[in-house]
Amino acid sequence: MKNLTPKISRVGLLFVLLVIFKLVSCSGTTNNQPATADGFSAIENELKNKFGDDAYYTDLSITYDKSIGNIIGVTVTEEPESLKMGQWNLSQDTWTQNSDITIEVPKGTKAADYMFQLGKTISLSKLGGLVEQSVQKLKDEKDLKNPTLRTAALNYPDNGDISKAEYIINLKPENGGTTFRFYYTLNGDLIKMNY
Repeated sequence: MKNLTPKISRVGLLFVLLVIFKLVSCSGTTNNQPATADGFSAIENELKNKFGDDAYYTDLSITYDKSIGNIIGVTVTEEPESLKMGQWNLSQDTWTQNSDITIEVPKGTKAADYMFQLGKTISLSKLGGLVEQSVQKLKDEKDLKNPTLRTAALNYPDNGDISKAEYIINLKPENGGTTFRFYYTLNGDLIKMNY
């Protein structure tokens, strides 16, 4: 009679290794990145992997849904002078293009003047750090136990005036209730908070 134990052990070991590989590879997905500087930095890297380091954006938001995780929404182009942009969502690690957009810019101006790039003036790591700061502020000042991210976004002016751009963060208590809204300059200075 043959001893099957070594073969079973190898098959079992292979199965365990595959499960571990799957868990490790899924842990870095965008839908489960935390609302932190490091988590948002990983999201920025995903955007750069998808659209390139030199892509131009007019809209960017990260929305958190408890049942599916992060949903990233962008309006983006790799060629601003084409005046064509795409609206894209990333949900559960699947990219979906919602629509194509043709933009207009005033005569004598460049489309890129009305757009922003990641890693230049706009930093998702900075936005994630501001989410962490806002969460701590609610814990300290409002005695909320576990405020969670609803939305983190960049409000970029239509006229391209980057000095008027703002990071906007909406947080809610873990079990629902009042939405707390924070508005920050690109430098991270608090403009206002309301609810």
